[in-house]
Amino acid sequence: MDDKLFNVIDDRRDEIVALTVDLIRFPTINPPGDAYRPCAEYIAARLQKRGFETTFIRGEGTPGDTDRYPRTNVIARYDGRTPGPTVHFNSHIDVVAAADGWTVDPFAGVIKDGKVYGRGACDMKGGMAASIVAAEAFMDVYPDFPGAIEISGTVDEESGGYGGVAYMAAKGLFSKPRVDHVIIPEPLNKDRICLGHRGVWWAEIATRGEVAHGSMPFLGDCAVRHMGAVLRAFEDELFPALAKKTTRMPVVPDGARSSTMNINSIHGGQTDDYSGLPSPNVPDCCRMTIDRRFLLEEKLDTVKSEVTTILEGLKRKRPKFDYEIRDLMEVEPLMTDRDMPVVTAVAAGIREVMGIEPEYVISPGTYDQKHIARIGHLHDCIAYGPGILDLAHRPDEWIGIDDMVESAKVMAVSLKALLNRQVP
Repeated sequence: MDDKLFNVIDDRRDEIVALTVDLIRFPTINPPGDAYRPCAEYIAARLQKRGFETTFIRGEGTPGDTDRYPRTNVIARYDGRTPGPTVHFNSHIDVVAAADGWTVDPFAGVIKDGKVYGRGACDMKGGMAASIVAAEAFMDVYPDFPGAIEISGTVDEESGGYGGVAYMAAKGLFSKPRVDHVIIPEPLNKDRICLGHRGVWWAEIATRGEVAHGSMPFLGDCAVRHMGAVLRAFEDELFPALAKKTTRMPVVPDGARSSTMNINSIHGGQTDDYSGLPSPNVPDCCRMTIDRRFLLEEKLDTVKSEVTTILEGLKRKRPKFDYEIRDLMEVEPLMTDRDMPVVTAVAAGIREVMGIEPEYVISPGTYDQKHIARIGHLHDCIAYGPGILDLAHRPDEWIGIDDMVESAKVMAVSLKALLNRQVP
């Protein structure tokens, strides 16, 4: 038990809370990408005081990047006294919109009953605060450490990470020899190690029809009715088949251990932004966006063919039915091996701090580990951080102060083990 290191972190409990509150008070809402630059500057200023070299990286040309809403990331690095491995803590600074249902100001950082409330408290500004204090405490207790520590605050994770980690990974900032181990403090619960995520395929399906006067629909062809046939076929054929698929991946919660598909949106005919009375037209187009999550045991080509087979069947059977399908995003499933150094180090840290065996899990949705593995080709990467996953994106989102302190201890001893090569 590293009592000296743990005592330093205990003494900085209020500092973890204050840092979390400060981060929450930057309303880094995505979309559109508010307050990215000032939040990144705040992180840089803090780490510069501790001797970190900081760099701002704008994801130029990525989705959403404009002069009004620049995709501004920050990366900080502190080199130790001697050569060695580099451990990188990566946190996204963007949050989803607050929406309705809050009983506290979502961007005030309210402290109440041992918790910090606010949008992003759980996902994942509390985790970022814990990782920063963990790194600083380690540096104070072990100033002669080998290797290097990096901390990044990146953007757009909530919308795919293309202006953040994906952009930076393409520039080699998440690859060897620069970086060896990555910990992403996502809120997967303090006693869990997240090894990866399910796969995802987003697509848009469009059905076609023919415009006619709404009083004489028999002269046209209703694209919305065609989409209704698609929905019925999905209910009758696809959803029951997905529910039967199982996986060896330890996905949480249990419902995500089967394949799933969500209907994100349907739009047909009259646009949502019209004013006044509706137009009496038969709609000639209807669009559906699907969000298909799939398992390690499935192949992406098969996932796609399950949908297109149903659409082709309708094309053969249903008069005038026609469709178009467009890929929006595709990410393969990902699962880091349990014997990788970063997994071993964090697992040992959980045992040391909490006296329990860690639970190894897979996230139901993707996060920025996908870009580190796929673009950076760095596979010694996990998600580990404080916060209860089920609270993310919900009203009155909160993070427990005790959980942040304990997670900071786990991160600090994991950092010690990785930098000193005390893991296989």
